[in-house]
Amino acid sequence: MEEARYSYTLQEGDCEWTLRTVLKKRMGFSSRLLAKIKQGGVVFLNGAPALLYEKGRPGDEIRVRLPEEKSAFLSEEIPLEILYEDADLLALNKQPGVVCHPTKGHTHGTIANGVQRYMEERGEAYKVRFINRLDMDTSGVLLLGKNGHAQDDFTKQSGKGLVEKRYWAVALGLVEEEEGTVDLPIALEAEGALRRCVRADGYPSVTHYRVLERFDRGCTLLELRLETGRTHQIRVHMAHLGHPVLGDQLYGGMGPGLIARQALHAKSLSFPHPVTGERLRIEAPLPADLRELLCKLR
Repeated sequence: MEEARYSYTLQEGDCEWTLRTVLKKRMGFSSRLLAKIKQGGVVFLNGAPALLYEKGRPGDEIRVRLPEEKSAFLSEEIPLEILYEDADLLALNKQPGVVCHPTKGHTHGTIANGVQRYMEERGEAYKVRFINRLDMDTSGVLLLGKNGHAQDDFTKQSGKGLVEKRYWAVALGLVEEEEGTVDLPIALEAEGALRRCVRADGYPSVTHYRVLERFDRGCTLLELRLETGRTHQIRVHMAHLGHPVLGDQLYGGMGPGLIARQALHAKSLSFPHPVTGERLRIEAPLPADLRELLCKLR
């Protein structure tokens, strides 16, 4: 059972509000999470169970126990490299070639299956929530929330521009500008298609890039920072610039056979912690295939 870790001390201006409103306005709980708390969680006022429509007084302490949730993925022994973990978050350095969760084409052998085994071995139970997503052949920081508040808070902070996502990629060709921004909308090429494209009726998408190194073999190492998180965003924007990610079969990045997948790595993720508010920065070391690629190019 989730312990009552979320707490807040009522201030003078809070006492006209119900506890529900305090949880939403002061503690950042979403309406969706409040509905779950009403069904299966517990709100305490000065240590005693309370109802969401009650009110408190200045100095009263609210504590919240979130409802117990769990996933039922098939438990499998999948290697997991833990970058960071606490009671709310689990961050992994995702290996390439593994999908995040089961799909029709990949019914097992996923990160979700590995997290299920990891939980069981530690005697824990929580719902597997992927806060960010990475393509099967993209490596790097993969963040999971252990409860609905962690997931909701990350989404809220993303909307406020407080989440920083940085990637490293090796692109085909020599990128001339030292840095630049691609601010172009992205849409599906066609209904049911896998490929995306730059198109006027697409979703707003912004990618900033900076050259880290140019190689004589006709490739460029880039650092990319995302303002938005569209599916395939970096791959689409770089292909549109004429510099597709090396190894990216879907978007024309097949150059010399230097790497067996797209050379794209989620290098770091920085955001305010959903409970403490302190800024976290989680970094993922490059996997072996990207380290070998850079050695070859140098």
